[in-house]
Amino acid sequence: MTDTISIAEFDFDALSLAELKSLEKKVVKAIATFEDRKKKEALSELEAKAKELGYSLSELTGGKTPKVKVAGSPKYRNPADPAQTWTGKGRRPDWFNAALAAGTSADDLAI
Repeated sequence: MTDTISIAEFDFDALSLAELKSLEKKVVKAIATFEDRKKKEALSELEAKAKELGYSLSELTGGKTPKVKVAGSPKYRNPADPAQTWTGKGRRPDWFNAALAAGTSADDLAI
């Protein structure tokens, strides 16, 4: 596991706007994929333990090993509410349509 960085030790004032936005993208992606990564780690550990005992995980569970569905990473963010994101797939969210109608381009909403 990696060392944790205390927010108090980090000097955000020394970063440029581009660096802050890059950091924000990385944090949003890490949060969005955290649970999926933990599930994959657990599944890998279970498969390794089953193999160590001479079985496959599907033999022990009585079926196929379920595939973990990975959610797409967000490609667009609502500037009015950064918690609202969209992967660019499926139905467009209302905030995205409203921004386009107000003259904002999709590139301006891109993360």
